[in-house]
Amino acid sequence: MVKYLIVFLISMVPIVELRGALPVGIGMGLPAWQCYIICIIGNMLPVPLIFFFARKVLIWGKDKKFIGRFFTFCYEKGEKGGQKLQSKSKRGIYIALMLFVGIPLPGTGAWTGTLAASFLDLDFKKSVIACMGGVLLAGIIMALASMGLFGAIGTVFNK
Repeated sequence: MVKYLIVFLISMVPIVELRGALPVGIGMGLPAWQCYIICIIGNMLPVPLIFFFARKVLIWGKDKKFIGRFFTFCYEKGEKGGQKLQSKSKRGIYIALMLFVGIPLPGTGAWTGTLAASFLDLDFKKSVIACMGGVLLAGIIMALASMGLFGAIGTVFNK
């Protein structure tokens, strides 16, 4: 039970999210499908709060003494992510959002994607669905990588 809680909490952490929690859970010996579900729930739980409140909190904290630099960094990251998403996607913004969240690279998860959607004033429901699709995609990629599938494929093709 404690292992599941650890995985759940890790999946809620910005930047690390599901992409870090899933390998940890699989590495602790948890069944991949259970770990996958726990990570998805943990990763998606903060999304509504981020969408509705993160921008306001970041703007509030940008000029504060101890947290200002970090809040400014986060604010600028969300703003740049939103602009980049908008410029590359044109009409398919929600598909672009899903792919942005789904590519398991640092800084492209549900936190940044939701923050970008908030900055772009996108529709909440469609943004959550796109982020969910991205989290599901990232989870599949990370589960396969964590279980060694990519290493096995590489071994087959390198012979």
